[in-house]
Amino acid sequence: MTLSKVNVIGETLAGIEGLNVFHYWRFGVDAPYCIWQEDSEIGLETDNHKGEQGFSGAIEFFTKTEYDPLFDKIQEALNSIEVYWYFDGTDYEDETNLIHHSWRWRLL
Repeated sequence: MTLSKVNVIGETLAGIEGLNVFHYWRFGVDAPYCIWQEDSEIGLETDNHKGEQGFSGAIEFFTKTEYDPLFDKIQEALNSIEVYWYFDGTDYEDETNLIHHSWRWRLL
């Protein structure tokens, strides 16, 4: 797998109406917004060589709205592509007054 294939995550998220999507960081926009990134390799070695390579990463969704319907739309979008994912948790950030939802994904 080439690194460029992970862009299916970004393209899928960008297709959600009303959601600003950024790769790695955001650029001066108000919530709601989503940041996604790849952050590690999933490798399968055979006979001292890389047999297969995949990637894993995170999706971070920031909102001011409790029970924001974009949360469900993110999960529906992830279900529409071939990617393993799981919801990793929610925090409330006192400094920004934002609700922060996180998902982890793996793509082979």
